[in-house]
Amino acid sequence: MSGEDAYAKAGVSQSDADLAVSRLVAALATANIGRPTRQVDLKGHYAAVMRLDNRTGIALSTDGVGTKLLVAEELGRFDTVGIDCIAMNVNDIICVGAEPVAMLDYLAVEKADPEMCEQIGVGLARGAELAGIEIPGGELAQIGDLVKGFDIAGACFGTVALDSIIDGSAVAPTNVVIGLPSSGIHSNGYTLARSALDGIGMDDDRLGRPLGEILLEPTEIYVKAVLELLASPVRVHGLAHITSGGLDNLLRLKAEVTYEITDPLAPQPVFELIAERAGVPDEEMYEVFNMGCGFCVVVPAEDESAALEVLRGHYPEARRIGDVAAGDRRVVRRTR
Repeated sequence: MSGEDAYAKAGVSQSDADLAVSRLVAALATANIGRPTRQVDLKGHYAAVMRLDNRTGIALSTDGVGTKLLVAEELGRFDTVGIDCIAMNVNDIICVGAEPVAMLDYLAVEKADPEMCEQIGVGLARGAELAGIEIPGGELAQIGDLVKGFDIAGACFGTVALDSIIDGSAVAPTNVVIGLPSSGIHSNGYTLARSALDGIGMDDDRLGRPLGEILLEPTEIYVKAVLELLASPVRVHGLAHITSGGLDNLLRLKAEVTYEITDPLAPQPVFELIAERAGVPDEEMYEVFNMGCGFCVVVPAEDESAALEVLRGHYPEARRIGDVAAGDRRVVRRTR
């Protein structure tokens, strides 16, 4: 069974999602606002950038936590999903070289539960600290006719100098790809993960600690490491948040090159358990999940040592996982 087949069987069709997004974007493109666009051409990238003036851009992103929330509901624990919500947004914002500034949260609930909302707020506050952002406002909507349980999403913005935007166009052959470790599944692929792990108790400790804790491990926030790297003399050519689609997210970068991944970071044991129980081949697991690598940085080979010196101050396991080569625009995993 392929990853796409397994994911679709679990309830999510990536091909349908891609088509739906393309139709939505095509419809949005028909809007006539009566003035020239302020949008910087970053089609397909992680965050949108709008020109504020001739020097400054505002980077925008919006995202949620997905069906990881069902795990939180099952465990009755809501103090980590706010971190996930912030992570999924700020990790996209930094991919264009922007510094995240603030996020607004949207919480839709079946019925307002003060204790649950307080726990969610604790997670949001912790995520804000880790990302160095403010949360100046948000919205709580009680929509029991539409929602059974709850959903949380955010809209984040940051700032970036227009002449400092990183879109990946500078990526070139002989560049190297550095991988930063994930904290686990993060917030993508949970429909497949939950389907694969169905029947295993949340207190099962075969992986060294309760499965529920592993599944609720918050998404890593890479902001401080990346901003420090951007402030260093290192020439950063590309930044990629590894989410749904795995390492193929490198293809959001503009360059027409081949990314050869020869030494990927080691996946956490939970991925092996999912693959085993769902019967998903290794190649397809890498198409659905981050598989232990949550973020990639592309730099010139001569800047590798300097980049690793900065990044290992935050992530000791950070290392070169591959190289950039001339060729078609694709990601290739090669075993040594």
